[in-house]
Amino acid sequence: MNKHFAIIALAAMVFAGCNAEHKAESVDYAATDTIAADAISNGELVEKMTKTADMRFRVTDVQRTKEDLGNTIRKQGGLVMEFSINSSIQNAEKVKFSTDSLKEITSYRKEGYLVARVPSEKLDEFTNQIAGMAVFVDNQSLKMQDKSLDYLENKLKSENRQEAVTQIKKVATKKSANVASSMYLKDDYVDKKIENLNIDKQVKYSTITLSFYQDNTIKTMIVANDNIYDYKPDFFRRLGLNLIDGWMYFKEFILFFARLWMFVLAGVAVYFVIRHYARKQNNKTFLPPSGNNS
Repeated sequence: MNKHFAIIALAAMVFAGCNAEHKAESVDYAATDTIAADAISNGELVEKMTKTADMRFRVTDVQRTKEDLGNTIRKQGGLVMEFSINSSIQNAEKVKFSTDSLKEITSYRKEGYLVARVPSEKLDEFTNQIAGMAVFVDNQSLKMQDKSLDYLENKLKSENRQEAVTQIKKVATKKSANVASSMYLKDDYVDKKIENLNIDKQVKYSTITLSFYQDNTIKTMIVANDNIYDYKPDFFRRLGLNLIDGWMYFKEFILFFARLWMFVLAGVAVYFVIRHYARKQNNKTFLPPSGNNS
């Protein structure tokens, strides 16, 4: 009997604890909704709109356009964040210009890339000025993002973190858990403040990415002839030089055999000995037989 009573009492305690936890969570959610609603009704929800733009267009001179864009951006109170100019060779050929030089003809395409930040209220005016610099605009786009709720969220979380840190400080304890919690809340508070500062910066200055190019350009220049064959003498001069070289080779050939005169002399002697011996053998072979007188 006592055992069954203990089990029933334990179950009742667990059920009561679950209900209390559920009520606490409900209170927390209700408090959060109330805080958000109060912030909106109190005018704390400030509009935070960010703008990013992209343009690609053709120009007559990429280098001059880059300089004009830099001057225009500075006048608008903006800042160039990144830029680059690249040239890509489309075709190249070398033709003979003289004996020792060539004319190099190169067709290349020049492109520019620039990222800038300009005041948001001057973005439309700036894009209109860019359109005036262009031969024609290939494409143009504008993207807007509403960061109002993100900004409000960071603000409310920062206030909550600051309040939590204040409450932890009121507890006179130096336990490591409390110190770690306080440090975490402080770091998170700083992160939220920096995120809001970044949103403010994005709202104040819009980012625009510009890609521009010019038509293929032809560049000619005289370069040294690197073909060694073209530096050889003309035909008749080479013919005379080759005849002289041939006579020199012939003399060297004679001189080479002159070094071998002993072998030549021995070879001649052997030849005559063999020839003499061969004739003697032939005479013995073809002698007529002696006749009988009887």
